[in-house]
Amino acid sequence: MQELGRGAVNKMATELQDAAVQYQFRLGELRIPVNPLIGKTVRLEYLGAIHCVNCGRKTKTSFSQGYCYPCMTKLASCDVCIMAPEKCHYDAGTCREPSWGEQFCMTDHVVYLANSSGIKVGITRASQLPTRWLDQGASQALPIMRVATRQQSGLVEDLFRSQVADRTNWRALLKGEAQAVDLVAVRDQLFDSCAAGIHMLQARFGLQAIQPLLDVEPLEIRYPVSEYPTKVVSFNLDKTPIVEGTLMGIKGQYLIFDTGVINIRKYTAYQLAVHQ
Repeated sequence: MQELGRGAVNKMATELQDAAVQYQFRLGELRIPVNPLIGKTVRLEYLGAIHCVNCGRKTKTSFSQGYCYPCMTKLASCDVCIMAPEKCHYDAGTCREPSWGEQFCMTDHVVYLANSSGIKVGITRASQLPTRWLDQGASQALPIMRVATRQQSGLVEDLFRSQVADRTNWRALLKGEAQAVDLVAVRDQLFDSCAAGIHMLQARFGLQAIQPLLDVEPLEIRYPVSEYPTKVVSFNLDKTPIVEGTLMGIKGQYLIFDTGVINIRKYTAYQLAVHQ
């Protein structure tokens, strides 16, 4: 087989073209288009090394998708409030990196509805749309609120998750297309059922900080998949360093082979070689 490239892998780059997602492998500075590989035999080979994406230190285990243990324990981007923004402790003066928090957390965030394996509520920085949806494999998505900080987005999400799930069923995601849903109707129902909670947050942070989005149309997204598996089997590079098969499609950050599936983002910072 021919080697297409090697290097430290990162999550695949995505681009939306006419509602269809185009993918590229990222191996260090190298970019390799992935869509043209669908229908062909592809081999991924883990080369046995992981280097922290922050400090470059060699590590036996990747923490928080690509970090060594010391960096994971000291970086704000690896703190518990990244997964649970409502637990932000910036105002308490205990943020690990206040300047980082000001840049990434004290900025506009969007609360959205997405349909990947069913309806879910999620949050992301406004600048990360539609990338966040493509990474999740959402076939439909709709921004429903714009808020002033990451903590506020977490509080709104926490309010809505009493009515809507905040997780994606990755196995269902890879078994086929999600059934279409009227996201506008779901949004309106959420606003009605959570009206008291929304008003409390607006009273706390101000009307300008918590703004419903009522004039946005849902986005429809198509993924390059020729065939979905009937049974989802997941590869683990730590146990099986060579993954090979016919590439049947790509959805979210998953490669779908006829032999199994692999989440590329999970192996951020792994030294990887790609062959065709």
